[in-house]
Amino acid sequence: MESEISAFSTDQRYRWFAHHEACATSPTYSVLADGIAVDPDLLALIERLPLPKRQPNLLLAAVRLHGGPIGDYPAFRSWLLDHWDRVEATMRRRSIQTNEPARCAALLPILAALPQPLALIEVGASAGLCLHPDRYRYSYDAGPPIGAPDARPLLECATSGPVPIPDGPPRVAWRAGIDLNPLDPSDPDDVRWLECLVWPGRNDRLERLRAALETARNHPAPVIQGDLTQALASLLQQVPDGATPVVFHSAVLPYPAEEKRREFVALVQDAPCHWISNESPGTLPDVRRALPSTAPFQTGDFVVALDGRPKAVAAPHGQYLKWVD
Repeated sequence: MESEISAFSTDQRYRWFAHHEACATSPTYSVLADGIAVDPDLLALIERLPLPKRQPNLLLAAVRLHGGPIGDYPAFRSWLLDHWDRVEATMRRRSIQTNEPARCAALLPILAALPQPLALIEVGASAGLCLHPDRYRYSYDAGPPIGAPDARPLLECATSGPVPIPDGPPRVAWRAGIDLNPLDPSDPDDVRWLECLVWPGRNDRLERLRAALETARNHPAPVIQGDLTQALASLLQQVPDGATPVVFHSAVLPYPAEEKRREFVALVQDAPCHWISNESPGTLPDVRRALPSTAPFQTGDFVVALDGRPKAVAAPHGQYLKWVD
């Protein structure tokens, strides 16, 4: 689906977002995106941006960052036309970096089953919130929490199939991240941007984000600036002896160009590490082809794979995990 959406015209892209992405979870965003899709004045402004910067959620987050109204389309439109220069500058400078810690619930069963301790390298780490799977608490199917009693946030996940739910979180000996634009969990401007990326009405996600940011501030993990291929080899050389290297990423691969994605996949497959991907299937064709035909997959789901082999189908934000291996 990623390749299809990238081929959409701008109005089609916003209409798709309104009817297929935001409709069920953010009626506010759905109404705004639907309005933009038939608004020639706003579409003309958006099309001044490079193609990767025309995402609806990037525009809407930038409006919220600058205090624009989002409850009424006419007021939204009027404000945006008057403040376009500020919004455009933010869209050019910022990126979609939705650092959702709940994705760790989809990764935990695989991470805990690998030889311990682990050396974690997250590609597209944003503020590094998913670099702390050992410091969060988990509850699968409303069962007893896994993790330290004071660990925050609590990540809840529904499961189906033989998910190998561990008795405890993994042991992490070393961790680091890579991002084109690293965010600092202690920087108020970066925190504000992450909060604006949480869609209106999702107070549960906002509370989870803030709890994870607190954990990340208390346990700083380095996130170096670089792209997903150039920095990876250097970090792999820093993995301490006795630790199992694990390169992982979630919702990252739709953003690089296809050639860069292929380069990354070739690199990580040849590297001395395990590779965990948590992505929509269109970004990794080989993983998609390896997904069993009986897999309980629905539009919008991610596929969680270990070393290119599908293990589970997951909700984009870790709400559920369906084992297929």
